[in-house]
Amino acid sequence: MNLPTPNVEYGLISPMLIVLGAAVLGVLVEAFLPRQRRYATQLTLCLGALVAAFVAVVLVARDLHGSNGFSAVMGAVAVDKPALFVQGTILLVGVLGILLIGERQIGVTGGDEGSTSRGLDAFTPQGSAVAGSVVEQLATKAGIIQTEVFPLTMFAVGGMLLFPAANDLLTMFIALEVLSLPLYLLCGLARRRRLLSQEAALKYFLLGAFSSAFFLYGAAMLYGYAGTLSLNGIADAVASGAGKPSLALIGTGLLLVGVLFKVGAVPFHSWIPDVYQGAPTPITAFMAAATKIAAFGAMLRVLYVAVPGLHDDWRPVLWAVAILTMVVGTITAITQTDVKRMLGYSAVAHSGFILTGVIAGNQSGLSSTLFYLFAYGFSTVGAFAVVSLVRNAAGEEETTMSRWAGLGKRYPVVGIIFSLFLLAFAGIPLTSGFVSKFAVFKAAGEGGALPLVVVGVIASAIAAYFYVRVIVLMFFTDRPDDAPVVVVPSALTTAVVTITAAVTFALGALPQPLLDLANSADRFL
Repeated sequence: MNLPTPNVEYGLISPMLIVLGAAVLGVLVEAFLPRQRRYATQLTLCLGALVAAFVAVVLVARDLHGSNGFSAVMGAVAVDKPALFVQGTILLVGVLGILLIGERQIGVTGGDEGSTSRGLDAFTPQGSAVAGSVVEQLATKAGIIQTEVFPLTMFAVGGMLLFPAANDLLTMFIALEVLSLPLYLLCGLARRRRLLSQEAALKYFLLGAFSSAFFLYGAAMLYGYAGTLSLNGIADAVASGAGKPSLALIGTGLLLVGVLFKVGAVPFHSWIPDVYQGAPTPITAFMAAATKIAAFGAMLRVLYVAVPGLHDDWRPVLWAVAILTMVVGTITAITQTDVKRMLGYSAVAHSGFILTGVIAGNQSGLSSTLFYLFAYGFSTVGAFAVVSLVRNAAGEEETTMSRWAGLGKRYPVVGIIFSLFLLAFAGIPLTSGFVSKFAVFKAAGEGGALPLVVVGVIASAIAAYFYVRVIVLMFFTDRPDDAPVVVVPSALTTAVVTITAAVTFALGALPQPLLDLANSADRFL
């Protein structure tokens, strides 16, 4: 038996190699470097690797020279414009996520009560210790800084870069596991409310394992149908009409279950509010943005490359999923009393809005979805970054919505910035959210999905209520006597909030450069 000699195009896959290489180096840093030197080393290594990987993405995109793209690693990886756009977005969000994860500053806040100090470190000093145990208390007293989170995050970013670029189902499954397993661990490492954090991690792990099994079973079904795991090979089999169509339909459906779970679409969304609430807020910010971007990139590749010939079969199913996701996410968010849970259900509703662009099935649907993912990713990271700054007297994050009364009057800058993110989620003009929703709804209308657009517009109008409710609470409601305070972060979190707010406003006022970039990335390999 003669096996072909593997041919690896290192230049084309250099962004992924840089990130995964940095993750491996991060593990070595944890093993061999003294504890007091790990934090600065890990932070520098991660930021340097992400910036280098982004530069590599730009260089690879420049070298395409008008071509649709190239295949690499014996056809297992597709290096085309949509993949590079998604990878660049993930890397930018990854930089913001690392900055939030690296926040260790003690904030000093003035106010009616005088000056107090409250730590911003979101992670437990001893992840392996039982919650509330003597070991954990000793680690806290010793001031141990959790740095294992950095290589774990980099492994997750590496998997996210591969997920939307995978050109066969086996590579896609490996990418899915590489991005998921670190997130399961990271969700259980919160410094405070440890049991809630561990419960969130366990729920995410168990449900994620089920969704991965569905994905793998779907891949097996499609292999049985087409005799290959290659996306192009599956497309050729569908176009030729070979095999049993029932196998292809069942395989596509099971495959979509695994991907829809990752984007948080109804009815696979039950993990979203619990995990978003229980995970450390920097991890929630990173995961809410980057995971959705990577998963929608993979969904676009599966639907637009592997099974476009089954368009008439999967489109009605996605219609139902999109409508349910918009309606359930919007209505459930209205009833929430916790800010993080409200943002979680808001994320569910936004998955429905993004699905309208996916369902369009045309080039404008692809480009508008890419634009939406970029804009939504920045706004989401910024919103959770602001949430991480609001603390109660014990130094814990205060996410109970009623306790935010009067927060905007006492801290007008924080209130205005958070209001900007909420207005962007609502789709108000002069924010990135308005341009995003307009783009996907326009693409869906051109694709013949006008009823879906009507549902989306109505859901957006209803969603505006619970966003504006928070703004009214912050600016037009009297604050309680023991109201929470906004701690002063280091330059890391300050940079994240500033950048995300600027991008959210800029994409609403001057969206055309990014729209042009997304329009140029509207064709798969």
